[in-house]
Amino acid sequence: MSYLETTHNVYKKAALTPDVGLCCTTNPIWELPGLKIPRIMQEMNYGCGSTVHARDLTNNPKMLYVGVGGGMELLQFAYFNRNKGGVIGLDVVDEMLEASRKNFIIAEEQNDWFKSNFVDLRKGDAMNLPVEDNSIDVAAQNCLFNIFKSDDLKKAIAEMYRVLKPHGKLVMSDPTCEQEMNDELRNDERLRALCLSGSLSIADYVKALTDAGFGTIEIRARKPYRILDPKNYPTDELIYIESIEVAAIKDPMPADGPCIFTGKAAIYYGADDYFDDGLGHTLLKNQPLAICDKTARDLKALGRDDIFFSESTYHYDGGGCC
Repeated sequence: MSYLETTHNVYKKAALTPDVGLCCTTNPIWELPGLKIPRIMQEMNYGCGSTVHARDLTNNPKMLYVGVGGGMELLQFAYFNRNKGGVIGLDVVDEMLEASRKNFIIAEEQNDWFKSNFVDLRKGDAMNLPVEDNSIDVAAQNCLFNIFKSDDLKKAIAEMYRVLKPHGKLVMSDPTCEQEMNDELRNDERLRALCLSGSLSIADYVKALTDAGFGTIEIRARKPYRILDPKNYPTDELIYIESIEVAAIKDPMPADGPCIFTGKAAIYYGADDYFDDGLGHTLLKNQPLAICDKTARDLKALGRDDIFFSESTYHYDGGGCC
């Protein structure tokens, strides 16, 4: 049995019998005016963060969500696009698609504004999306891509890049791990399916996105997720896993490399009212400016003694240098 078959079976079972502990997110459930999320959707929230960000969802964007879970984030996306077929939900597991359909009927009963046809549920593979080129404004996946092995991950990311419009966003949440994992953990198909042993480092995760052509990467959150301990898992050391929320934007790739925002800021405190590096970056006196890692490197290279640089916070919420 391949690891993808194991994954299919894990989520088939989770569709038929909701498993509250399958994934663990510290995110609170969204509370928006008029939005009520059925309890069954909350119980089937098999994610490790949130991919729903209001600032991504203005002007009725066409949305794609891969790996539907119980439909919770599809309902949240539909809140921002109340049009027939405005949100596409895609899954390879028939039972998960059927569970979402049933959950949407409950959501209709609890939300006057919601219609099940706002969401176009389709069966499909993340590595071969049944979606047209350049047709999606916002694509999302939650706690799915970490399951894929390297070659399959490349295919899945390339497919997301293909279907996005220019400047479209791929919004994701996945577990990451900065420690090495042994081969026994890496090759355990069930642990991979449970979103544990497939976790990449943040650097490798970002590289997979930029290698696909995404010119701008925003790391929006970094949070505790799980522990793999020697008492319960085949490891000699305690392994700490985090979840990150990331947006990869289909911007043109800059000639000097991608703009990667990891939550750094610069503050100018010199004698003038502002500092202009002549390359499009203006720092007002005593006003923090969010900067990408590339801009931080270039500004530091100037050797000035009147600019302060923060370390990466791994939290970025817009308003940056690029």
